Amino acid sequence: MKINLDNASTTKVDPEVVKTMKPYFTKHFGNASSIHFLGLEAKKALEESRKIIAEIINADPKEIIFTSGGTESNNLALKGMVFSNPNKHIITTKIEHPCIMESCKWLEKQGTRITYLDVDPEGFVNLEQLEKEITQDTILVSIIHGNNEIGTIQNLEKIGEICQKHNTPLHTDACQSFTKIELDVKKQNLSLVTLNAHKIHGPKGIGALYVKKGIRLTPLLHGGGHENKLRSGTENIPAIVGFAKAVQLGMDKKHNQHMSKLRDELIKELLKIPDSKLNGPKGNKRLSNNVNISFKYIEGESIGGLLNAEYITSSTGSACSSKSLEPSHVLLAIGLDHEDAHGSLRLTLSRFNTQKEIDSVIKEIPPIIKKLRKMSPLRR
Repeated sequence: MKINLDNASTTKVDPEVVKTMKPYFTKHFGNASSIHFLGLEAKKALEESRKIIAEIINADPKEIIFTSGGTESNNLALKGMVFSNPNKHIITTKIEHPCIMESCKWLEKQGTRITYLDVDPEGFVNLEQLEKEITQDTILVSIIHGNNEIGTIQNLEKIGEICQKHNTPLHTDACQSFTKIELDVKKQNLSLVTLNAHKIHGPKGIGALYVKKGIRLTPLLHGGGHENKLRSGTENIPAIVGFAKAVQLGMDKKHNQHMSKLRDELIKELLKIPDSKLNGPKGNKRLSNNVNISFKYIEGESIGGLLNAEYITSSTGSACSSKSLEPSHVLLAIGLDHEDAHGSLRLTLSRFNTQKEIDSVIKEIPPIIKKLRKMSPLRR
């Protein structure tokens, strides 16, 4: 039995999504910018998909810009704002996804001032610090919605109130939270929102950026002026159609209930292992599919390797940078020392995981921990 518990990295494409996409590879294959019948068919599918995604987040369809994924959307949000505004100050957090962190590092080299907000031991932003750091030069606040490593769900409504009070645009990376938690751009005062498909059983290589009307961005890609002149390049209609279908399927509440139940069972059973610690919050303040636990005296990579030998996938941090030997910047930010950060294991669920699979994982992990600790030079 093969068990995938690395769904924060990517998810399998739902068969219904594949079925929806197929005609747009061979039958309705036109370029949405063409004015003949094939182009008009593609254009219709494009705009219908845009409308579906917009409605879910309470936006206008014209405010949805399709991109190649979350990384491009995040880069466009941050760099597009800096290139379009004379003031050069961005506020973000110490627990952002690597594509935000690396974009900020690059922008700092270009002269942009970046403030990195602290978080508490569960990963929540210090709201008093946020309000204190906003100045007249602040052009953007960028705070991840649901953290990809420890599952912390930020209170966007309160953050949005602070940003609105100071007339500062708010961007959120919602790749992990989309369809799992309410996302309402008006209620939460969001100016920019990053979304993608492959975290919600859609295809890889497609994402979107919500851009509130009136927000000025300089595009990163120049060409034919596609996507409201913000993202040139022929639209990937099969992927866009698949994205919209994945969103529709993902909004079924029973999926979150199912994942939450399995998540809580995993956490409960794994914390029975001595010298283990949950990273991030519990309950409804945590993503429904996220489990992150540190085990003392051993390396998370070793746990993952032995799980992999049993055909169980896992992760030791953000999948986008998990090949790095450095400890997770997220775990360090919430106060873990290097040893405990290196001993972390991330298990992330999808709606396709079963009770039988979780029972199997709960059975496999304790003897793996015991075996590794016997060999560990760190064990006292």
